[in-house]
Amino acid sequence: MEYYINPVNYVVEKSGFSGHHVKNLLVLLDGGATIPFIARYRKEMTGSMDEVQVEQARALYDQFKELEKRKKTVIDNIEQQGKLTPALRKQVEECANPRLLEDLYLPYKPKKQTRASRARARGLEPLADWLARQEEGSVREKAAGFTGDGNEEEALQGARDIIAERVSENERARDVTRHFFTRSAVVVSRVIKGKEEEGEKFMDYFDYAESSRRVPSHRMLAIRRGESAGILKVGVEITDEAPLVIIERQYVKAKNESAAQVSMAVKDGYKRLLLPSIESEYLQESKRKADAEAIKVFAENLRQLLLAPPLGSKRVLAIDPGYRTGCKIVCLDQTGLLLHDETIYPHPPRDETRKASTSIASLVKHYNIEAIAIGNGAAGRETERFIREIPLDRQVQVFLVNENGASIYSASQIARDEFPDRDITVRGAISIGRRLMDPLAELVKIDPKSIGVGQYQHDVDQTRLRESLDRVVESCVNRVGVNLNTAGACLLTRVSGLGPVLAGNIVEYIREHGPFRDRQELKRVKRMGEKTHEQCAGFLRIPGASNPLDNSAVHPESYPVVERMARDAGLSLQELIGNEQACAAIDLQRYADDRVGLPTLQDIIEELKKPGRDPRSIPETFDFAGNVHAIEDLSEGMIVPGIVTNITNFGLFVDVGVKQNGLVHVSEISDKFITNPADVIALHQRVMVKILRVDKARRRLNLSIRQA
Repeated sequence: MEYYINPVNYVVEKSGFSGHHVKNLLVLLDGGATIPFIARYRKEMTGSMDEVQVEQARALYDQFKELEKRKKTVIDNIEQQGKLTPALRKQVEECANPRLLEDLYLPYKPKKQTRASRARARGLEPLADWLARQEEGSVREKAAGFTGDGNEEEALQGARDIIAERVSENERARDVTRHFFTRSAVVVSRVIKGKEEEGEKFMDYFDYAESSRRVPSHRMLAIRRGESAGILKVGVEITDEAPLVIIERQYVKAKNESAAQVSMAVKDGYKRLLLPSIESEYLQESKRKADAEAIKVFAENLRQLLLAPPLGSKRVLAIDPGYRTGCKIVCLDQTGLLLHDETIYPHPPRDETRKASTSIASLVKHYNIEAIAIGNGAAGRETERFIREIPLDRQVQVFLVNENGASIYSASQIARDEFPDRDITVRGAISIGRRLMDPLAELVKIDPKSIGVGQYQHDVDQTRLRESLDRVVESCVNRVGVNLNTAGACLLTRVSGLGPVLAGNIVEYIREHGPFRDRQELKRVKRMGEKTHEQCAGFLRIPGASNPLDNSAVHPESYPVVERMARDAGLSLQELIGNEQACAAIDLQRYADDRVGLPTLQDIIEELKKPGRDPRSIPETFDFAGNVHAIEDLSEGMIVPGIVTNITNFGLFVDVGVKQNGLVHVSEISDKFITNPADVIALHQRVMVKILRVDKARRRLNLSIRQA
């Protein structure tokens, strides 16, 4: 569609990015390029924008397109009413602010029947116009000409209603009111009478007031949750009368009977229509900002979780612990293939400790187990202690694995497709083991909201949350890269340019033709066009391919330049790759041209030095305090080790090994003032904490890092 204003100028003005680079970026986006592809392989075109910057520009471009679409709707609707003047059309077409656009449209927007519309239907608009001009004369005499029953006051009331609505829809009046809301509004909440007992958990907000500028996102979401639950009545108030004074000065220009009527109408329009409208708008904007902050927190936690250190290709014994139903055991080979499953009962009520111990030792020996993964849910610590006491024939690392979402996966269609002949308990144990081997590959199978990180994720805009989390998953998958021949459809779906259909086609191709031998062979996959191949090829790895670059992050389009580098160095490709000394000696300026510039060449050299490198680190085992297994083992003043399981704006949640995560309030993280805990602490970081408070009845812990 044709645009009324220039999209490049719009994005540049709101982002501060270079106009030249934004222009190139929008061309790439319009051509179907993905964010990971642009950030990795089109640095020359964008000035080396990273994924965050590309996403920011893309979001502004989407916002721009929505604005342009809305303008067309507004112009068409006003034109149909016969009220579109050249000046108004120009205002709408040049508008670059969605809120201003809605203000321009408001007087023409179809509405339900209002007091003003009923007055217009009675023919009172000319009377309202006469009053608005504030001419001299008796208002009652003038009103008498608009009523047949002698009820002049009723006619004047109708005229005032029309003026009041005009005031509430006036662009300047709305801007003035918004300004004071931004400067001095207070968010208030009150408990609804009779809901005190039912809404006890919202007690802090039963009689609450705080400057809207100071309300943190988590508090706003908590208040809105209380409102949604029918416990709280929430509003935004301003006590400053200055907006009314300014607006009245705008409308009241004389000192006569007509001016007095206009003054009454202005006050009514301000209090009855304008204030509630801006309050509603302000609450929506506050909720939008709180949503954005909560989604940002959730997205960053998810990113850290997905990029958690993988154990790699090791033979793993995984345990989904339990008491009455026993511990589900699975043995997996180094590719995650299920070799064996059974159930042991080392805990009450059956207490078959000796039999279970013998089974574990036998399985470790028979399947050459290199690591043991234990879910951290019910009976997790007890199972860990039991496992560590078993005499094994080799050194085996033992890991407690966060099992949040494992039950969601085990009951999903994905799990049923993978293991149709196994029950959900076995599938859950397999998921725990595979999470240790490769968290990213396993967690992409689960709805991110079920993974257990973030704050108020069920209260925020679900569409925006899903879009944000999907982008994080896509970013992480493409940052790490994917083994084309071993990845499942879920993982392949997240690769740049692919989707569920193409991912399924790739899996089907491997099933029919065997493993891919090179990246070019991808073009033989059903529905794999040149553009899609361009987008995905660089993120797919083929170990053992005839061309060693196929197992690197070097894009096929850059193979010729790498081959030139090798020839000039007197080396084969195989000899150049991994040869840090030879790579460091290459003069990149010799190979730079309009297509491949220095940023891409520098990326190529870094990849050649360490091809296929995984940006993730290596997992470490972690030991909780040996004398702490339940909340009853804790007392105030104790200092114990813990692991960060969740990061929010108001603090951290730390697992100290007692099944209930404890809260470290933001004020107890550091001696220095911090506003964002994520600036100083990472998910899964090992920390020492001091127990500040133990509430055994409510199963709550308050912890401190700075006092530990």
